[in-house]
Amino acid sequence: MNDPTIPDHIFYTSGEDAAYARDITSTPQTEHPTYRLAFQDTDFLLREDLRPIRFQLELLKPKLLLDEANIGSTLVIYGSARIPEPGKADAVVAAAKTETQKKIAERLRAKAKYYDEARKLGRLAGECDCDEDGKRQFVVCSGGGPSMMEAANRGAADVGVESIGLNIVLPHEQAPNEYVTPSLSFQFHYFALRKMHFLIRARAVACFPGGFGTFDEMFELLTLVQTGKMKPVPILLFGKEFWTRVVDFQALAEEGTISPENLNIFRFVETADEAWKMITDFYEEPKGWKAEPNVLTGG
Repeated sequence: MNDPTIPDHIFYTSGEDAAYARDITSTPQTEHPTYRLAFQDTDFLLREDLRPIRFQLELLKPKLLLDEANIGSTLVIYGSARIPEPGKADAVVAAAKTETQKKIAERLRAKAKYYDEARKLGRLAGECDCDEDGKRQFVVCSGGGPSMMEAANRGAADVGVESIGLNIVLPHEQAPNEYVTPSLSFQFHYFALRKMHFLIRARAVACFPGGFGTFDEMFELLTLVQTGKMKPVPILLFGKEFWTRVVDFQALAEEGTISPENLNIFRFVETADEAWKMITDFYEEPKGWKAEPNVLTGG
């Protein structure tokens, strides 16, 4: 044969078969749910005994799309969804009706400065060059929500680069913040799978003041590094005053429930510039950060 045309595929694609299935003649048999293609049958996919399949799909979909987007590594941002940006902080205080609410609002206003720091950190990470393989490094990855998460995505948008949002389905209405790149905005059902995707590509993690969700994500990260299940990465806790007030890390070491060396897993920082320098220093040092005292000596 001279110059034959050999097809790439000899079977119809799943999309083509799905289209054919939609156009099929209506009969009692074809209208019954049993006749649906398995991958188009939502009722079937949502069965209790198909949870392992849903785990696989929720792990696989973001992985494939992030690979296709040339995401080499991420800078993960954890933090509160309740801390206002500075321009709206006074309105939060003004809306308080009781003394207790006012005290809480004032504390939130005091932490509003971290919105600007998260935004600046997003800008600094966004300016990081691609590697020699064309993969993007330290791509901002947040939970996709408001406040600290929004600020980080917004910082990336400031310098015209894409950023990731890993949102979660919750009982109350919520949506990704407007600064997440639409093609990198993911929605999760399982918290566990979402947390896996936070860390699979993470090469640095910034933890801003937050609540239960932030604690959950941060302490799992600390545990993974402490137990050796994950290689150390820069873990930066913004706001030493906040973190040492809500968690007595020193007491954990003094009580013997963690080793004093475990306090070197993370560092306290106040500014984006300080955080970014620590990240770059970590990767410029042959063995990462030097084992210097942190909480116990106030370092």
